[in-house]
Amino acid sequence: MTLSRYLVALGHGTRKEAERIVRQRRVTTAAGAVLRDTDAYVHHDVFVDGAPLDAPPGSVILLNKPVGYVCSLNDRPPMIYELLPANFPKRTPVMASIGRLDADTSGLLLVTDDGALNHLLASPKSHVPKRYAMTLAEALRGDESDVLASGTLMLKGETSPLLPAAFTATGERTADITISEGRYHQVRRMMAAIGNHVHTLQRVAIGPLALGDVAVGRWRLLGATEIHTLREAALAAKAGAKAEAKPPATA
Repeated sequence: MTLSRYLVALGHGTRKEAERIVRQRRVTTAAGAVLRDTDAYVHHDVFVDGAPLDAPPGSVILLNKPVGYVCSLNDRPPMIYELLPANFPKRTPVMASIGRLDADTSGLLLVTDDGALNHLLASPKSHVPKRYAMTLAEALRGDESDVLASGTLMLKGETSPLLPAAFTATGERTADITISEGRYHQVRRMMAAIGNHVHTLQRVAIGPLALGDVAVGRWRLLGATEIHTLREAALAAKAGAKAEAKPPATA
C-alpha cells in the first residue's frame, strides 16, 4: 500500500489530501528523513507534521469512559470520540466501540477497527464475562447472590430467563456483579427486578482485561498478547456456551 493510501486509511483526509501531505514533504521518519509516496515504511517510524501516527490497523483501545459520554457517532454530545484522537472516527474501517455503555455507566470500554474481533465480543453468543461495581439505593438483603445465580430471574417484557450471574456484596449498599450476557440495561434491570435501584455503575473488567489504573477519560493501547488472550477467552466462552446449550445425546 502506498504511503498516501495508508494515511487515508488512518483518517488523514481524502486521497488527494493525503497525496498533497506527502508531496509537501510533511511525512517523515522519526529521524527526520522525508518519505515519498512509494517509499517503504513501518507504522511506528512514520510522522506527519512531526507527530507519530495513531494506533496501527487492527488495534484495540481500552478506554475508561466517564459518566455522561455516549458511544455512538450519531448521537448527542459528549461522545467518547472527544476523548480519543481526532482521526479515529475518520479511519477506514472506523474505530468503533465493542458494544456500548449507556451514558450513565462508566468504566471499561473497548474500541477497535478489527471488525471480526468486534463481532466476536459483541455477539449475543459470545458470553464473555463482564464485571461491574455498583452502588445501590437500598441496603442489601443477603439473598441477592442466590437469586441472581439461579438462572430463573426474568426481566420485565422478556420471555427468557437470565443466565446465572455472580454477585458479591462489598458493603451495605455496594456490590460487584459478573454477567455473561449483554441485554439492554441488563444490570440496572436485574437489580430493579429484585427490588433495588442502581445509583452508580462502573464496568471494571471484560474477560481477562481489567480497568486497572487507567484514569477516567484516559485510554491505553492493548498489546498483542492482551488482544490474543482476549480473543481466546471469547472463543472459549462461546464454545462453552454452545456446549451447554447442546441437547444431551440419546442412547
